[in-house]
Amino acid sequence: MDILSSYGSIIVIFAAAVGFLMAWGIGANDVANAMGTSVGSKALTIKQAIIIAMIFEFAGAYLAGGEVTSTIRKGIIDASFYVNQPELLVFGMTAALLAAGMWLIIASYFGWPVSTTHSIVGAIVGFSAVGVGMDSVVWSGVIGIVGSWIITPLISGIIAYFIFMSSQKLIFNTHDPIANAKRFVPFYMFLAGFILSLVTIKKGLSHIGLNFSSSDALIMATVIGITIALVGKFYINRIKIDPNADKDMHFANVEKIFAVLMIVTACAMAFAHGSNDVANAIGPLAAVVSIVEHNGEIAKKAALAWWILPLGGVGIVLGLAIFGRRVMATIGQGITHLTPSRGFAAELAAASTVVIASGTGLPISTTQTLVGAVLGVGMARGIAALNLSVVRNIVISWVVTLPIGAGLSIIFFFMLKAVFS
Repeated sequence: MDILSSYGSIIVIFAAAVGFLMAWGIGANDVANAMGTSVGSKALTIKQAIIIAMIFEFAGAYLAGGEVTSTIRKGIIDASFYVNQPELLVFGMTAALLAAGMWLIIASYFGWPVSTTHSIVGAIVGFSAVGVGMDSVVWSGVIGIVGSWIITPLISGIIAYFIFMSSQKLIFNTHDPIANAKRFVPFYMFLAGFILSLVTIKKGLSHIGLNFSSSDALIMATVIGITIALVGKFYINRIKIDPNADKDMHFANVEKIFAVLMIVTACAMAFAHGSNDVANAIGPLAAVVSIVEHNGEIAKKAALAWWILPLGGVGIVLGLAIFGRRVMATIGQGITHLTPSRGFAAELAAASTVVIASGTGLPISTTQTLVGAVLGVGMARGIAALNLSVVRNIVISWVVTLPIGAGLSIIFFFMLKAVFS
């Protein structure tokens, strides 16, 4: 306790710095995932993707990133073990942020799309298991997260496969692709509007005190979806196509229609991601600040200091702008060749999986969901359409994320303990 009263300000400043590093890593890795399909399919240039992500990620993080955040992320450690030694939780959370942030930056440098959630979870498990005791970790929660490595990519891959195959059957493999695009694309627009607004309402707005029941959220999402479909139908019907143009030209025009759809899904996904994943950086930081400010008292919920959300938002934006291109290239071009219709199928499948997971309480990684969806689209075109060496590297990076996060966290935990004790 004396440590917290003596070094409280220094600890908070250091924790803020490593919290910013973690947010920077999230921007470089996770946000690049969300934008990679749009860039890879040529719906957006890298510069346009970065500008869109900067606006919508920051808006999501700042407006809906959480007035109150759980101090112990995902219930993976038991806070009762720290009641008599709160400084260990402060050192541990700071070490976890530093470990996860460093791993994300290393992974981003190599273009590996890894899970920011799993990085911070591995780091928290590491310092708690070794620094305090194996019993301080809620192992059932950890097992659920490891299980999600298989379940979430599989769900999103299957959904992406069927969305892509439906667009082939209903639009591309027909005698008049343009006429069928005008007929069926509004349904895809409804689906996109419905699912993405449901993600935002359920996962984003609850953070700012706007809590809607499931039935209210469904009604609002349905109205938004119908509105988007009607507006989309109006603009699609105004597109003038030369009836004598060859089929390749028709395909190109259909892809232009899907490119507009992708921009809408990219904006909504960026907002939903900002509102949800900024907690990976600010949750542990909020815990540190709360414990120091309350002289060692560990609260289940911590009101955020005014500066924490902007710190996370700015960190995410700078990470994407400075370091996000490599992971974007892996997602958008490395796994399989994407066009706007394929990218849209992947993005919509990823958003659908987020809705399913949040509804069932399944621990989820945005990264693994999107990679699974891109793999699903590639598989729909045959195994030869996939770059298997890139897929292998991605899977290896997923497997090593938890142990590397844990290992680095243990080292930093004992270093901090030595410095301040």
